[in-house]
Amino acid sequence: MPSNIVSQEGFNYRFQPSACESCGGACCTGASGYIWAKYPEIEKMANFLELTVEEFATMYLKRVKHRYSLVEKKIDNENYACIFFNETLKQCSIYPVRPRQCRTFPFWETFKNNEEEVRDECPGII
Repeated sequence: MPSNIVSQEGFNYRFQPSACESCGGACCTGASGYIWAKYPEIEKMANFLELTVEEFATMYLKRVKHRYSLVEKKIDNENYACIFFNETLKQCSIYPVRPRQCRTFPFWETFKNNEEEVRDECPGII
């Protein structure tokens, strides 16, 4: 079965999503950072988990100035993971409703000028 290869205008690389199956979640783990979520995304995630927005926010969000980020969990001394990264299955447990930041990876503006970084992180970059 041929794999779909994704490209996006303005980027010098393409992405092969089938690589995600063997990757182990490199884009969901690593150094601590922010996983930004806007209110409509928060509503979708809460509904998916059968929670109210308030319950979801209390359990899974942290406020960073005027924005919200999903919380992380510490895997070991140097690694963190998104709270929704399933370490056993090595995949996102809310994949159908994941935030835009996750849906647009690896086509982030920051990688346009730093292709080496995304190539190091993602085995699906071709």
